[in-house]
Amino acid sequence: MAVFEKKKSMLAADDTIPLYCTIEAAQNVETHIDYVIRVQRGPNPDKSWQIHRRYSDFVSLHEQLKITNLELALPPKKIFGNMEREFVAERQIALQRYISLVLSNQMLASSLIFKRFIDPTNHPINLPEIALQHVSMLFRSEPHWEVIEPLKDMGWRIRKCFFMVRPIDQPKVKQVLAWSAFGTDKVLHNVDLAPLMKVLPTIQHPFIYPITFASCQDTGGFVIRTFHATGTLRDLICKAKPKGQFLRKYCRPKAYTSLDIQTIRLYGRQILEVLKFLHERDYPYGHLHAGNVMIEGSACRLLEIENSLLGLPCYHRAYISEFRKINTVEAIDVYCFGHLLYEMTSGQPLNAASRDDFPHTVPAPIKEVLESILNTEVCKTKLPTIDDLLQSQLFADVPISYPEKPQFRIPSKSKEPLSQAKAAIEKRLKDSQKTISSFRRLSKAQAHHGSEEEKKKRKRALKKRMSEQSMNAANNNEPLKTEANGDDLKSNGVTTTAPSPSPSVPSPPPPPPSPVPLESGSQPPTTSSGRSALLGSIQGFNKSGLKKQSTIDKSDPAV
Repeated sequence: MAVFEKKKSMLAADDTIPLYCTIEAAQNVETHIDYVIRVQRGPNPDKSWQIHRRYSDFVSLHEQLKITNLELALPPKKIFGNMEREFVAERQIALQRYISLVLSNQMLASSLIFKRFIDPTNHPINLPEIALQHVSMLFRSEPHWEVIEPLKDMGWRIRKCFFMVRPIDQPKVKQVLAWSAFGTDKVLHNVDLAPLMKVLPTIQHPFIYPITFASCQDTGGFVIRTFHATGTLRDLICKAKPKGQFLRKYCRPKAYTSLDIQTIRLYGRQILEVLKFLHERDYPYGHLHAGNVMIEGSACRLLEIENSLLGLPCYHRAYISEFRKINTVEAIDVYCFGHLLYEMTSGQPLNAASRDDFPHTVPAPIKEVLESILNTEVCKTKLPTIDDLLQSQLFADVPISYPEKPQFRIPSKSKEPLSQAKAAIEKRLKDSQKTISSFRRLSKAQAHHGSEEEKKKRKRALKKRMSEQSMNAANNNEPLKTEANGDDLKSNGVTTTAPSPSPSVPSPPPPPPSPVPLESGSQPPTTSSGRSALLGSIQGFNKSGLKKQSTIDKSDPAV
């Protein structure tokens, strides 16, 4: 039972949370060097762990990533002197650059190859075998299909596996079965989830790719669709075949193809119409990207509409979490539409959370829409709605025709669970955004407090405060010293100095009482020497001012 729960928890991990890697040290372990790598999941430093990797492990990773055709600079091998301290230090810096380069690419950072390198515990090797076991269990209760072959690494999701299947009574028909483990956003119990999954094959809309079969089990969900040889919109842009490996097809294709403005307007209008259709029925989507849009003739049709029910996170989740104003399902769809529009226009994915400048070759109507969605300030304030985009100059006058009336009937008892699923998606996103924002503020405050400029500023402020305290102490003590013995010190040629200030200076004593006024006829004291002052005091003494006293002598002894 414990083993099963461990597998289940691994399948429920969120692979869209970004990882950060830092090589902290290099250790000499007998015949080789171990590089100690600190891996952190998300912004919280507490969610981190250490792994030990040799240079040969980096070489193995590099060999596996060669299928991407990307130029990744791995430091070269060295046979002699590879244990010297200076060489190890230089290699550590080069390996850190290599890891940072891999993490900067969204497709590489989310790939199973790299995840296994830095997080092998949560990414076992036998995931396809686990998926095949679940498919075999499904076909025991639904004996209408048989598996032809697995489609390895067809999509970007690590915990989603694809299989080519066919109906037993129609052996020439090719279909694709997708099995996916439940995601972290799942809140629906299987009792509520099963009826909603059964509703998906009944959806009829010209811009939603039809589903043949949908079901769920305790660990995940199954969806079967007809295989389409044309592929997705991303296959069209990258000139790739739909059955190829994800990294090989999309990381660095031989050629990118951008779409003309008329095709962009048509596809964009169709996608916005189907998004509006889903939101009017309070159905959360949130998974729009070029790989989830099937091209069929002159129409584009949405895929993966079951993802929100299964609790799967969005492809652009890491980017969306950076902006707290993108906190609704509709705002997620609008933001993802901006990325899709950019990819159709430029032929390449944006690979960034936002962009403030666009090439002058972008047509003005497209540029206006892109700026209204992907601009940094707009993402921080408020995105347009789907209706706003439909009324924009780019899509307002695009003709749309429906051969049949769209249908999507949700049972009344399933509407409340569907609303709960939507609320769970938005709540988890808000919590993630709040966490990221708080850690970002803390990081900025720590960086600002520890900067050299801030240290110098605090040092100058401390010197100024100490100087002011010293001046105040000197001003408060100077009158006391002058009245007490200032004349004597000056006469002897001694100069008084103020005591050195201390961090906590005591409050000065109260000033002495004012002197008693002299009687008329008396001479004021002079400021000459002490001897002349004493002589003048004797000469000015008035005896008559003394009070007469009678003395009783009791010194004689008593008899």
